Amino acid sequence: MDFLRPTTWEDALAAKADQPEAVPVQGGTDVMVEINFDRRRPPALLDLNQVAELREWAMVDGACRVGAGVSYTTVIEELAGPLPGLAQAARTVGSPQIRNRGSIGGNLGAASPAGDSHPPLLAAGAVVEVESLARGVRMIPAAEYYLGVKRSALEPDELIRAVHVRPATGPQYFSKIGTRNAMVIAVCSFAIALHPGERRVGTGIGSAAPTPRRAPEAEELLAQELDWGAPLDPALAGRFAELCAAAAAPIDDVRGAAAYRVHAIAVMARRTLTWAWNDHLARRAA
Repeated sequence: MDFLRPTTWEDALAAKADQPEAVPVQGGTDVMVEINFDRRRPPALLDLNQVAELREWAMVDGACRVGAGVSYTTVIEELAGPLPGLAQAARTVGSPQIRNRGSIGGNLGAASPAGDSHPPLLAAGAVVEVESLARGVRMIPAAEYYLGVKRSALEPDELIRAVHVRPATGPQYFSKIGTRNAMVIAVCSFAIALHPGERRVGTGIGSAAPTPRRAPEAEELLAQELDWGAPLDPALAGRFAELCAAAAAPIDDVRGAAAYRVHAIAVMARRTLTWAWNDHLARRAA
């Protein structure tokens, strides 16, 4: 197995163009587990941990441009204000050691349905910035990025450079169910983001379908029927929860039954909407 270790982004693109089969490593918390258990044996690893620019974030054109190598710890410590949903999800990832090492780009690269960062990125309307040496930069909306179980819209010669997320204009929440309180892969998860200026709500469902996904019919329901200045109608919250559960397509596996996941998505959808709506009303009254 070849081990490629570029120190600049340009060198990384060149290495990926030369060996498209090389598997990028940006933290390694997913890839190395698969290699250690002999579930994957790539011909080459492309270690991106030495590319300094990938560990940086900045405001660009009104959005937070979060480098692919930005760790969960950095998200928690530096981005909880503009990206509260993503920061909440980051707090649920593994242990402190894993949060120090694991990255947003690594989570996107793995494209696991259970990845914790995916639901808040979907709810917030994130856009993934990818690049190849031959074709240059391509911007992929998060809703179009996930194609199947651990499959994404990335072409073989492309690398993830950053993810662009608009700062929150309203409350955001992330909820996750696991078999214990820490160091656990999600049985299922749910994220919500209120966008009061646009009078709409974004959603994200994790670990309850072949890919992370939104609940578009549930979002459309709230866009049509929410009164943004009134208390939340419990009946409307219940219908929203039902539509979120209907958007899921889970399976039975060792972590949970499909029926349980459907029920849990409904519960999390109703709870997170209620929490976010109470925050929204409190902000209006302040």
